[in-house]
Amino acid sequence: MNDWIKQPWPWYVAGPLIGLTVPALLLIGNKRFGISSSLRHICAACFPANIHYFKYDWKKEIWNLFFVGGIFLGGLIAAQLLANPHPIQVNPALVSELKGYGISDYSKLIPTEIFNWESLLHVKGWLLMVFGGFLVGFGTRYAGGCTSGHSITGLSNLQWPSLVATICFMAGGFIMANIILPIILR
Repeated sequence: MNDWIKQPWPWYVAGPLIGLTVPALLLIGNKRFGISSSLRHICAACFPANIHYFKYDWKKEIWNLFFVGGIFLGGLIAAQLLANPHPIQVNPALVSELKGYGISDYSKLIPTEIFNWESLLHVKGWLLMVFGGFLVGFGTRYAGGCTSGHSITGLSNLQWPSLVATICFMAGGFIMANIILPIILR
């Protein structure tokens, strides 16, 4: 297999490929691209409680579960067969900044000093993983979709709420990365 497939793809290749997913789904079956709705479908299928939010015909949306399953399977295949054998390259400025927070292991895709089972027992790890995960889930539900749904599908359909949501996602990411995360990591 060629080495080009194991290298990170530039934005001008990967971006249009992701973007072409939207019209492909619309043309194939008038479907909307979004990932977070799959959790709702799973909950409706597995836990059919007497909750209004889960009372709908989830079987009409089963294609979404296969789509997300394909993304997961593709990720597993890529991680096993297409993994880049070279160490992950991190910008030297970021390395020195993270070193100040006690983060120095870049052997995996996430810093193991923060994201491990043991860190769940500490306030910092719990805040980052459990509380952060809750906020992402709550925000996704509150915004009526995730970043992929709003930023890819909503913007391509020129939906005003998706533009507002995308601006808020970006602002929240900048605030988190530059203000809140450094406070948590200290």
